[in-house]
Amino acid sequence: MTQQIHPTAYIGSDVTLGEGTFVGPFAVIESGAVLGGGCQVGAHAVVHGRVRMGAGNILHPHAVLGGLPQDLGFKPETATWLTVGDDNVFREGFTAHRATKENGETRIGSGCYFMNNSHVAHDCAIGDKTIFANNVAIGGHVEVGNNVFLGGAVVAHQFCRIGAFAIVQGTTGLNMDVIPFTLVGGRPARHYRLNTVGLRRAGITGERYNVLSQAFRLLRNKKTLEGLEETEELQFLKNWLAVKSKRGLHGFVDISAD
Repeated sequence: MTQQIHPTAYIGSDVTLGEGTFVGPFAVIESGAVLGGGCQVGAHAVVHGRVRMGAGNILHPHAVLGGLPQDLGFKPETATWLTVGDDNVFREGFTAHRATKENGETRIGSGCYFMNNSHVAHDCAIGDKTIFANNVAIGGHVEVGNNVFLGGAVVAHQFCRIGAFAIVQGTTGLNMDVIPFTLVGGRPARHYRLNTVGLRRAGITGERYNVLSQAFRLLRNKKTLEGLEETEELQFLKNWLAVKSKRGLHGFVDISAD
């Protein structure tokens, strides 16, 4: 497969473009950037120099990857990175910034979908198959797990963690951590219940789901998870909870009948 580069595009020196790369009109790829095979860079999109991405990524018009972090103390000459996996979609106006500490990286996994004008700040870590709806914005050092869905205009404070398979209701503001497998929403944000639809789609059903349901009830009532069947999901949850949180956990909605 040959590369297709529009004559108005700017490609800096020392750029690595994989086989089958498409670069549209007036796109910019700065010196030092690395793009895997089959990537598509739309019109007016920008890939800054300290970006390393895998194969099959699609940048729609005006997406910008690897910009300087929005940190007043950052020195532009600091060698930091934005590292991107494979098969991600970055829609119009998406932005992601590189990290702040020497040789550090902002990380985006594979198979993610970032809708219009969403933003990943410096030093964040995004898992695989995660979706950001329109206008989602996460602050620096936020961790987002695999298979997470963030609804439109969700915002997350620096250093929050959003666990795998969580779903966050649109327009929710997060200033604490979100437990894996759960649904969070409201103002202030609260854990409501398990992400039933997302878990079913992932094949987490039957006894595996029942164990998570029991675990959620215990957490809501501030009780230990000991004694539950050790499923893969429960072990993941325990390991996630064992990591010291910098923000604490969002509270729970009291649904006594649940």
